[in-house]
Amino acid sequence: MRRFDYSCLAERTWDTEILSYISKIHEYKGKQELFLRQKPAELERLIEIAKVQSTEASNRIEGIVTTNSRLKQLVADKTTPKNRAEEEILGYRNVLNLVRENYDVIPLTGNYILQMHRDLLKYTNLSYGGRFKTTPNEIDMELENGEKVVLFRPLAPYETPDAVDRICEQYRTATEKEIVDELILIPCFIVDFLCIHPFNDGNGRMSRLLTLLLLYRSGYFVGRYISLEKAIADTKEAYYDALQKADRGWHEEKNDPKPFIKYMLGVILSCYRDFEMRIHTVQKAGTRSTSYDIVKAYVAGRIGKFSKQEVLEGCPSLGSSSVESALKKLVDDGTLLRLGAGRKTLYVRAESKQ
Repeated sequence: MRRFDYSCLAERTWDTEILSYISKIHEYKGKQELFLRQKPAELERLIEIAKVQSTEASNRIEGIVTTNSRLKQLVADKTTPKNRAEEEILGYRNVLNLVRENYDVIPLTGNYILQMHRDLLKYTNLSYGGRFKTTPNEIDMELENGEKVVLFRPLAPYETPDAVDRICEQYRTATEKEIVDELILIPCFIVDFLCIHPFNDGNGRMSRLLTLLLLYRSGYFVGRYISLEKAIADTKEAYYDALQKADRGWHEEKNDPKPFIKYMLGVILSCYRDFEMRIHTVQKAGTRSTSYDIVKAYVAGRIGKFSKQEVLEGCPSLGSSSVESALKKLVDDGTLLRLGAGRKTLYVRAESKQ
């Protein structure tokens, strides 16, 4: 069985791409406090948007879906789940809220991970919520002809509890001794967690919740305002590809975590950039700009088609009716073109059709 010794990370050399990512993310972390002083009411709207997106995206990656209206009702606690998918969505929402509100008093231990998993599956009729796997599992892929190909065989059930305790202990030791930057350590921990695959179900969702927990505990709060899970879902193929490269030779302790480190750093950096862009939109709203001016400035930076919902998310200082009115004016004055009708309506900058 692996030793899970993170002290070896101190002896490794990291290429310029990884170091550049870390430097840029550190820079954004430094700006973070300044960002968070901006317009608290609008930031609360960003939080609510991110909650919905995170809950939807992390479950969608695993094929767990419901309608947009039902999703918003579940996240807002205005309905009860109707089926297994909605039971799992509600469980994710609850653990996500738990992590967001209590990250500083949720230590990284096997016992706390079990309790988070218990709450993740709380509303389902599954009996293994809060328990490590009791039967072997594997990570596989289904080919177009229906054939299943095994991509990775995780640890056996009898090895799992000790392995989870070990990676948690090693992570805590590495952070206490500052062996390596936490932006490198967190993806390494997540790779090990996924390779152990400690649960019968919910490993992917738990890995994303643990990623948020560890980032928050390290002072990186961008996931509160911009959904990391959505950024992962939007690049799902790259996510799985990076994981597959990072787990080669894992059982023999010869795997290289760098592909997954680079992927995760890219996701975190993209979220910080998105956060900065939205903060600038909020700042414009603090001037005497009209809703038309704010939406016009936002769409000027958009490439391709976009929906009213995307504009609402990009302009958190505005309400639905203000955005709708601004979009109508922008169509009327020739700045935008409207495509489709009803709920399927999309917009595109008129100049893109020239």
